[in-house]
Amino acid sequence: MTDARHILVVANETVVSQALVELIEKKAKDGRAHVTVLAPVSQPRQGYVVYYDTRRAAARRRLDKTLALLRSDRVPATGVVVETDPVSALRDAIDQLEPDEIIVSTHPQQKSGWLRRNAVDQMRRVAGELPFEHVVVDLAAERGEANVLVVANHTVLGEPLLEAIRTRAKKAPASFLIISPQGDGVGSYDEAEKRLLRAVTLLRSDGLDVHGQISHPDPYAAVMQTIEDERVDEIIVSTFPGARSGWLRRDLLQRLRDDAKLPLEHIEVDVPVEVTA
Repeated sequence: MTDARHILVVANETVVSQALVELIEKKAKDGRAHVTVLAPVSQPRQGYVVYYDTRRAAARRRLDKTLALLRSDRVPATGVVVETDPVSALRDAIDQLEPDEIIVSTHPQQKSGWLRRNAVDQMRRVAGELPFEHVVVDLAAERGEANVLVVANHTVLGEPLLEAIRTRAKKAPASFLIISPQGDGVGSYDEAEKRLLRAVTLLRSDGLDVHGQISHPDPYAAVMQTIEDERVDEIIVSTFPGARSGWLRRDLLQRLRDDAKLPLEHIEVDVPVEVTA
């Protein structure tokens, strides 16, 4: 496909947008185009301490979902997460990939850090004479399967939580993201990651669309960061019962109800389940 048009797409949080995917498919419908998607890793907007690998993992997960959709419609597509700002990412990509046209996708003005930093106008100048299209995406207005955020660490393998996720999946189409706030202490990251990977594996074996990532150690900050990064429709929080739960002692549920303003289900797991092998 040496004479095919090369479409370069720059998007991160909006890369999963139906509107963006449909635009790319429309441009590539003649079968004579291939697509490269760049996902610059986003930076925090609220001043929280953020683990950079968590942001990178989230960008990779969104990108993989979009590439799968494009390929399912026979659009040749590749993509890469780039650890730089979008303007530098575009400049480097133009030099290295020599695209024929460029699509940049952002949130609306009130939510887009790229627009507030004037990055889109800078990218337009970098593009020069290349055809350049800016797509504004309102993820909250797009319909489709629900995005359910699950928050759990030591209880992530508890059967009450796993069953709650399975029950929710039976009600209506949904995609699940499980975030596990990293605990304190030596080895806490590795232990949390093992539990999380085991939970994701079990739920995927049931045919569910489930992803997972280790997150900020403060569960409130982890949830609010995720809501900033991507569309979330519902939240499931899993804790130990009553006073055994540090999250409950810090009034996590009410804080999330007040600030996230999303439907929230609380699941209690009495006995932690550890991965022993």
